[in-house]
Amino acid sequence: MTDCQEDGSRNMPPLDIYEKLTSQGELVRTLKTAKAAKADIDVAVQLLVKLKVDYKQVTGQDYKAGCPPSQDSSPAGVVADGEEDTVDPWNISTTSAKGVDYDKLIVRFGSSKIDQELVERIERVSGKKAHRFLRRGIFFSHRDMHQVLDAYEKNKSFYLYTGRGPSSEAMHVGHLIAFIFTKWLQDTFDIPLVIQLTDDEKYLWKDLSLEDCHRYAVENAKDIIACGFDVNKTFIFTDLDYMGASPDFYRNVVKIQKHVTFNQVKGIFGFSDSDCIGKIAFPAIQAAPSFSNSFPQIFNGRKDIQCLIPCGIDQDPYFRMTRDVAPRIGYPKPALVHSTFFPALQGAQTKMSSSDANSSIFLTDTPKQIKNKVNKHAFSGGKDTIEEHRKHGGNPDVDVSFMYLTFFLEDDEQLEKIRQDYASGAMLTGELKKTLIDTLQPMITEHQERRKQITEETVLKYMTPRPLDFNF
Repeated sequence: MTDCQEDGSRNMPPLDIYEKLTSQGELVRTLKTAKAAKADIDVAVQLLVKLKVDYKQVTGQDYKAGCPPSQDSSPAGVVADGEEDTVDPWNISTTSAKGVDYDKLIVRFGSSKIDQELVERIERVSGKKAHRFLRRGIFFSHRDMHQVLDAYEKNKSFYLYTGRGPSSEAMHVGHLIAFIFTKWLQDTFDIPLVIQLTDDEKYLWKDLSLEDCHRYAVENAKDIIACGFDVNKTFIFTDLDYMGASPDFYRNVVKIQKHVTFNQVKGIFGFSDSDCIGKIAFPAIQAAPSFSNSFPQIFNGRKDIQCLIPCGIDQDPYFRMTRDVAPRIGYPKPALVHSTFFPALQGAQTKMSSSDANSSIFLTDTPKQIKNKVNKHAFSGGKDTIEEHRKHGGNPDVDVSFMYLTFFLEDDEQLEKIRQDYASGAMLTGELKKTLIDTLQPMITEHQERRKQITEETVLKYMTPRPLDFNF
């Protein structure tokens, strides 16, 4: 894709090289049609030739326009060197106790690292201290965040879009990460937010009834609202409700569908000939909220408001597709900020799962359940005996309790002291787990209290298509 560095194309998935080639070919044609300077055309052609060489070396095939790679591309994401990491919208796994190698993911996906310079710029532009998720590299990767900040500095607004796939009534703490950060972004920049609940997706992928998927969406909306989003600045919708009620949204879905081939979605998402056609069509539905005119009641029909999407890095394939389509249908590319994965209690080799009660801390868990789960299931980086631990110290980099504290403990100095004490052996595993329990119990209890105040009528207010407190 055009976002990637030229010299890194050989490290990209085949489909990304194909998409970058296609974009470069379009650029060459545009320059020639516009009778641009010969030097500019020559540079563009040279890059096109280089990409064709890289494409053949990676795929073993010559590039052909209109024929995306479908045989040897990495489905929906990446398998890192040594077949260690698998990352796609449905599967996350690694053999490393430290978790996924995110630096490799950045290279493979062709995104950009959120470095200290960008964090400091966000602080300058917003006038606020960076969220702990930024300070600690939990949101670690981006696409076009500088472009969003450039526009904001020129008093041009943008909006936020994030979502949730409702596969069960209860969400777990890992599901909160995107919403906690999205709320900080909304409060910091004072911008509209749309939240998509993909009840249709879960019906297509899971063995669930349509009615259950919609019911889960409403229940999940209560947990999302309990994060504190302002009803006057936030629109929450389920696909099963909104698509039928919004011609503008569905028109964008159809535009996207027309510009993505079956071969492309097979290459991006790994669909097979036996997958139902609903799965093949769904990526366009997740893409459509990226465009402001999908919400005419909020943006007054404008199609030029840029979107910023906070999401897990596993969702990036959907939006690589979206960014490729956007200029071809006359819309700005959405920008993205990617988070790391929230690890399962058993270790960072996988992320938390709603289907495994013991892998997750649920938002419905009691204080006693939280204590028991952490004590019994949280993977430890400590040594086998107290004597050995005191002598050699523990490994916070693989210890799940410490990983969880990096997400939820606000005080940077306290977190660093815990790291040092655990690594030196001054703090034992039991003491570290108690610190996590003492952090999680009040946080989840407070969330549960807020959720109790949210009625069906409250959800309806958030889900009713309406203008928000912004003028466009």
